[in-house]
Amino acid sequence: MRSGERAATLTRQLLAFSRKQMLLPQVISFNAVVADMERMLRRVIGEDIDLVTVPGPDLGHVLADKGQLAQVILNLVVNARDAMPRGGKLTLETANVYFDESYAATHPEVRPGAHVMLAVSDTGCGMTEEVRAHVFEPFFTTKEPGKGTGLGLATVFGIVKQSGGHITVYTEMGVGTTFKLYLPLVGERSRKVQPEIAVRELPQGTETILLVEDADPVRALAREVLQRSGYTILEARHGLEALVVAEQFKGKIDLLVTDVVMPQMGGPELAKLLRAARPGTRVLYLSGYTDDAVFRHGLLEGETAFVQKPFAMAVLARKVREVLDRELSTLPHE
Repeated sequence: MRSGERAATLTRQLLAFSRKQMLLPQVISFNAVVADMERMLRRVIGEDIDLVTVPGPDLGHVLADKGQLAQVILNLVVNARDAMPRGGKLTLETANVYFDESYAATHPEVRPGAHVMLAVSDTGCGMTEEVRAHVFEPFFTTKEPGKGTGLGLATVFGIVKQSGGHITVYTEMGVGTTFKLYLPLVGERSRKVQPEIAVRELPQGTETILLVEDADPVRALAREVLQRSGYTILEARHGLEALVVAEQFKGKIDLLVTDVVMPQMGGPELAKLLRAARPGTRVLYLSGYTDDAVFRHGLLEGETAFVQKPFAMAVLARKVREVLDRELSTLPHE
């Protein structure tokens, strides 16, 4: 009987990955599903992991199979638990997001429009780039024999895709991992979100910005957004390179836009050194972690200016203009 049950489970997982599983979609709220599962999830992860849920306000609804969505959340939570054998912090966060046409053009798996996001962030061991590239493949696992089928994340991938959404992974070795799944927003609100966000003109400026990001596609998108907004852009791939660029540039650097975690030198350390040499420089951080997780997990402190990746063009442009327009005395010292 146990063998038959295991075979049935294996078949369901394979069907989910191949997007052939029978789903019973209904209009549901991510917040409600997470709230219903919270007590059970705390038992699953154990007492040495701190679980925090951050439900987004005024969250939209999605069309999905409630049981399958619960399986997705459970699989992601179990995966996060296994990445933190000595304990840590686990954050489940939801939010309304919008992908514009320019972002969708550079990410073929993304449909432009309003979505609801669920992010699962941990402070575990993180993944290498090689592991990250294969993480959704069936039967791929880094666990020892007998400890996993390698179908948990493949099942997540299949369910999300079959539900019309997509999923991304942001990870740093020794820092942690964030899985973000996005499903299209449904109902009347989905038609109201687009005009509010999409038709606004990008705020303009003439200042000089030092852009520091180790992921080439993200840096290219940010450069395009900021140049289209009129700014002069200096670029670097990590903190050490950014210091060299700043030293060679004789003019004023008005704003540092930097990733939080990078090889050789991260964003907070770079900001501290740059502002010591150039006290008038403002700082805006980028990260694949959600804004709550990036502060809760100790990557940033205080009321720091922050934009979550992936970002829409208008979101980055507005945040840059907002930081530049603040009085310098009101900005936090990173």
